[in-house]
Amino acid sequence: MLTQSDIVALDPQIIAKLASITTDITTLSDFVSSSTDYSSEEYITSHKKLRSLENRRDGLTRLQKLVASYQDAQEILSGTTSDPELITLANEELITLIPEIQKLYDGNMSETSKFQNVVMEIRAGAGGEEAGLFAQEIFRMYQQFGVERGWKVELTDSEMSEKGGFRHADAYIEGDDAYFWLQYESGVHRVQRVPETESSGRIHTSTISVAILPEVEDVDVKIDQKDIVMEAFRSSGPGGQSVNKTSSAVRLKHIPTGIIVTSQVERSQLKNRDAAMRLIKSKVYQAQVEAQNKELGDLRRGQIGTGDRSEKIRTYNFPQSRVTDHRVKKSWFNITEIMNGKIEILLTDVRNMIAEKGIQEGDDDEE
Repeated sequence: MLTQSDIVALDPQIIAKLASITTDITTLSDFVSSSTDYSSEEYITSHKKLRSLENRRDGLTRLQKLVASYQDAQEILSGTTSDPELITLANEELITLIPEIQKLYDGNMSETSKFQNVVMEIRAGAGGEEAGLFAQEIFRMYQQFGVERGWKVELTDSEMSEKGGFRHADAYIEGDDAYFWLQYESGVHRVQRVPETESSGRIHTSTISVAILPEVEDVDVKIDQKDIVMEAFRSSGPGGQSVNKTSSAVRLKHIPTGIIVTSQVERSQLKNRDAAMRLIKSKVYQAQVEAQNKELGDLRRGQIGTGDRSEKIRTYNFPQSRVTDHRVKKSWFNITEIMNGKIEILLTDVRNMIAEKGIQEGDDDEE
């Protein structure tokens, strides 16, 4: 959480960041405007990067103006005036400015602000079919939240259970600030409720795991195509039956790391390969981060955990209509709205509390 001294010191940092981004925008704009092959991968990547940089430039410009307003208000409160009306107005302005400055800082100045799009993995854990059904509901929750924010949420790979839930689901989420909003959703999510198949009315506890990986650019991770082995196969549905007559599904293996990913949602092998490459880049990037930061341990395993009931960041208790995040010790009592994608307040509270307290892991309490 930004302190008063942090905000006061932001102006030169913003100026430096704006200068760097402006230079990158000019370079990319020159390339995009001079390109003639609009379907080339380099053009498409450059165009997306240019749009992202322009959004960050606009965010930084807005942040700069808010910081100037903050400093003006602080000057009034420092004793330059004794006018009670001006002092009241300055205090009121600070109350509204601080959260806006924090939000723009997180989205444009923090270490993770360069990431926009997200690769999301959801896995059913303990609880059998009930865990699979909950995994599907959690995917829908994020999907609904994304739709309301104008994101594109694309299911790239999944395996259905016999009762229609997800054994696992991989998705690509494209949209401004997707990583900013979802970065703290990684971990074990626990559900407590009476399953439809439970005749005695007994509450069951099941778990799923969520991993949020940022989509990375080529500048963040370099992958030699010679290190990629591709296998094409027919996509499958529940129970493993083939649902496609052609081998459009794709499995990629990154030889140096042993990372394997699949994509089988699209009917086009080329589109499935593109989706799989996005996922493998994100996973290789995470592997590189882990190697460079040994003190963090295995980042991805830390995100996902084992799926055991005691490992959790959040509990969804349906009988009590309660959602509790165990990292920040806070509950929300509107579970129906939350499961329908109304999670902006929840995500904001969790992000702000984690930023303030530096909390990353849940605990083993039995709330």
